[in-house]
Amino acid sequence: MIQVMSVGNSKNTEKFLEFMKSGKLFRDLDRYGRQGVDLLSSATPVDTGRAASSWGYQVGHTAGIHSVSWFNTDKEGGVNIAVIIQYGHGTGTGGYVVGRDYINPALRPLFDRAVADIWRQVTNA
Repeated sequence: MIQVMSVGNSKNTEKFLEFMKSGKLFRDLDRYGRQGVDLLSSATPVDTGRAASSWGYQVGHTAGIHSVSWFNTDKEGGVNIAVIIQYGHGTGTGGYVVGRDYINPALRPLFDRAVADIWRQVTNA
């Protein structure tokens, strides 16, 4: 025979679950989106300035999945300029321009701050 015994109460667990159910954990996604746009804009290498000023973001809430997506709308000939700056590209004369990782370093401090903020909210629910 197996017996399970519980001592105490589940007040902290219930408080945590109510906090998670409220969705308050995701209220800062818009703020993170705006901050990310500012960081990406200032980190984007400038030639004409069009790529740097073409950053945007979208907050998504679908089927229990919450997200922030950043995008850049600067395209030339159907090619996204922010992407070829990041990853590199071939030239029309057979050469190659090496990519420059500017997106990851720009967003890393924001990701670190977001993780710390979210952890603080979860543990202090």
